[in-house]
Amino acid sequence: WFGRCAACGEWNTCVEERPQAPDSRREHLTVSPRAQLQPITQVDDQDHERLQIGISEFDRVLGGGIMPGSVVLVGGDPGIGKSTLLLQMAGQLAASDFRIAYISAEESPAQIRLRAGRLGALCESLHVMAETSLAAILDQLRSASPLAVVIDSIQTIYMPELESAPGSVTQVRECAARLVYLAKESGIPTFLVGHVTKEGTVAGPRVLEHLVDTVLYLEGERHHHFRILRAAKNRFGSTNEIGIFEMRDQGLIEVSNPSKLLLAERAEGVSGSAIVCSMEGTRPLLIEIQALVSRSSFGYPQRVATGIDAKRLSIIIAVLEKRCGHDLSSEDIFVNVVGGIRLDEPAVDMGVGLAIISSFRNKPIDAKTVAIGEVGLGGEIRPVNQIDRRVAEARSLGFEQCLVARSNLQGWKRPEGMEVVGVGGMEAVEALAFGSS
Repeated sequence: WFGRCAACGEWNTCVEERPQAPDSRREHLTVSPRAQLQPITQVDDQDHERLQIGISEFDRVLGGGIMPGSVVLVGGDPGIGKSTLLLQMAGQLAASDFRIAYISAEESPAQIRLRAGRLGALCESLHVMAETSLAAILDQLRSASPLAVVIDSIQTIYMPELESAPGSVTQVRECAARLVYLAKESGIPTFLVGHVTKEGTVAGPRVLEHLVDTVLYLEGERHHHFRILRAAKNRFGSTNEIGIFEMRDQGLIEVSNPSKLLLAERAEGVSGSAIVCSMEGTRPLLIEIQALVSRSSFGYPQRVATGIDAKRLSIIIAVLEKRCGHDLSSEDIFVNVVGGIRLDEPAVDMGVGLAIISSFRNKPIDAKTVAIGEVGLGGEIRPVNQIDRRVAEARSLGFEQCLVARSNLQGWKRPEGMEVVGVGGMEAVEALAFGSS
C-alpha cells in the first residue's frame, strides 16, 4: 500500500504497473509485425467487409456492421440490458453458422443457457464459457478461433501476475490491452462489457475509452421500457446515430418507427404539451415535451429539467421573461421529455418555450402542430438543418402544421397537405399558437 505520492504530494494517485525487463521489451518490438515503418502509399487500402449482425438498430450505431478486428466497449448502468443485447447479437450471428464465443465471468453456463432460451438465442454455433482468468480465456480463443468474442464483463477478468483485485484500474486496463492486441493480431472483433460507476472513472469504461475502437453506451431509465444505444466514440462510423430498443420479456426489441411509438400515449387538449422534431444522426424523431408551471410555495422557485440540459432550460426561461414579457420569477417550472429520451439538439428550443407558455397560460397547443427551431438570446428563431426531412416525418404521422424559422422556408419545396409557417421570434410564435390576447 502506498498512500501519498512523494513527487506530487497527492493521495491515492499511484497505479500499479507490471514490471518488464528491458530485453523482453526490445524483443517484443523487433518481432512484432505491426511495428514496421513503411510508406503510406504502400499500405493496403482495401475496404474491410463489415459483418452484418442482423439487428438493424445495432448495425446502424456501429456504422453499418462490425468491422473485423475492432474492439467495441459497451457501457451502461448495471441492469440496463447490456448482457441481454450482446447475447441477442451473439445468437443472431450464431444462427448464420458463425462460431461465436460468449465468455461470462458473472454467470454460469447454465444461467446463460436459461437467458439464451428466453431470448431465442439457442444455437450450436454459440459457445459459452464461465471464466475469470485472462490467461485461460486467451488460450481458449486462440485454439477455437471464433468469428467474434463477447467478454462480460471486463471488470471481473483478472491477471494473476498483478496483485491488485479484479475490477481495479490496473487489472481492467491491462486485461483490456491484452484483448485489444489479440483482436488486432487475429482480426477477431471483440465486445467488452463495462459497468459505469457513479463517478464514471474508477474501474469504469472511461479508463478504456482510449484503448478501444468504439464506445457504445446503453442509456435509459430502468423503469422505462425504452433503451437508447448511443456511440460516444467510433473510429469506423458516425457518432450521431442512435439505436432505439424496447425492453420486453423476449429481450430488447428494435423499434423501427420510434416517433409513432413515442407519441402513442399522448394526451391531446392538455396544456403544457408540445411536439418537437430532433435529428438523431440521419433519423428524425418526433417527441413530446411536457412542461408544468405552477406557483412556488417556497422562497426559491424550482427549475427541474428531465431529458434536456438544465442550463439550456434556464436560458429559454430568461428569454421568455425578457423578450415575451412573462413573469416566471415566482413559478416552479418542470420540463420533461417523454419516453426517457435525452435531447441535446437546439432545434427543440421553440417547443420547450411553447410548452412552458402553454402551461403558464393554461392554454393547450393545437395537437396537429410541430415546433422546429432554435431560440436565440434575442428571442429570434434561428434556422436548423435538414428541415425538409423533419417536415416530411411530421407529415407522415398526420401533423398538419409546422412552425419553423423564417429563413428555413427558402431553398426547398414544402410537401402537400402540410402548412409550413415561418416565424421570426418567440413573440410571433406565441401569437400564432395562442392568439394575441
